[in-house]
Amino acid sequence: MKAVEKKRWVLLGAVLVVGVWFWAQPAALGVKQFLKSALAELQPERENRLFAHYDLEAEAAIVIDPDTGKVLFFKNDQERKAPASTTKMMTALLGLERKQGNETVEVGAEVLLKEPGESTAGLEPGQEISWYQLIEALMLPSGNDAARTIAVQIGRQESGDPDMSIDEAMKVFVRLMNERAEKLGLRNTHFNNPHGLNDPDHYSSAYDLALIAQEAMKNRHFRAIVRMTYAEVTPASVGAQGEVSGLVNRNQLLQKGSEYYYEGATGIKTGFTDEAGYCLVSSAVRDGRHLIAVVLHSTNDKVWKDSHKLLDFGFGQLE
Repeated sequence: MKAVEKKRWVLLGAVLVVGVWFWAQPAALGVKQFLKSALAELQPERENRLFAHYDLEAEAAIVIDPDTGKVLFFKNDQERKAPASTTKMMTALLGLERKQGNETVEVGAEVLLKEPGESTAGLEPGQEISWYQLIEALMLPSGNDAARTIAVQIGRQESGDPDMSIDEAMKVFVRLMNERAEKLGLRNTHFNNPHGLNDPDHYSSAYDLALIAQEAMKNRHFRAIVRMTYAEVTPASVGAQGEVSGLVNRNQLLQKGSEYYYEGATGIKTGFTDEAGYCLVSSAVRDGRHLIAVVLHSTNDKVWKDSHKLLDFGFGQLE
């Protein structure tokens, strides 16, 4: 158990012990009122703790109100975990901040750097694609090829060297990722690649990922992309092949035909590796109120169910 959790339980115990004594004192009306307020503040934490340990498969989770920054629920939210493809929220954020969306770019040889079994958007060297479509290829099918192209494009742009090697350009981009994380005040995040494949020096926490999502969702283009269920790379962008490439969003909370569909879902990013387990950063809106939830290291089925529970719980806290 983390130190902060122990402190909360010690505080609750102290309040209860002192409360029993003071409650019997006829002149202690002010103290009684204080104890009522203290218990009202502590009670949600106790309920959260029980909810966390008995109802969630996820090893770490959090729910925040992005409009106020208030944490509505947490479980091991500060623990460093492999973030898998939720990493791509930062990749997309930097991409949208540093390049014009309607600009056309040419996909390079970086998309050939594939690892067995990794997710791709099917990009090919020499393919021309708009920047917005490249972000869609990153976020919907979770294309590692798109992540590498974004990193190389931004890395070369930042360095001012259009001929910079793929490896060096990606290093420049990773530096920018970590600088942006530092600017956001993230204490348990370090990036070592733009896609989220396992690396001992690549980690984040549920809390930090919620903050990245909170920042990214301020960008209207990011918001529009992560809520898409499907997009196409148009024939004009494909070039010589003239084929339409369909991009299906892996986020089942958005897909109306899915058993995991969540009414009001608005994003954001899935993730999976053997080390990270199944991860999801989700968002939803209900009656004009917004939530962001993070689930780390869950299972194939429970990642969606955990997210449902967290969002339902969060909206319940806002009522």
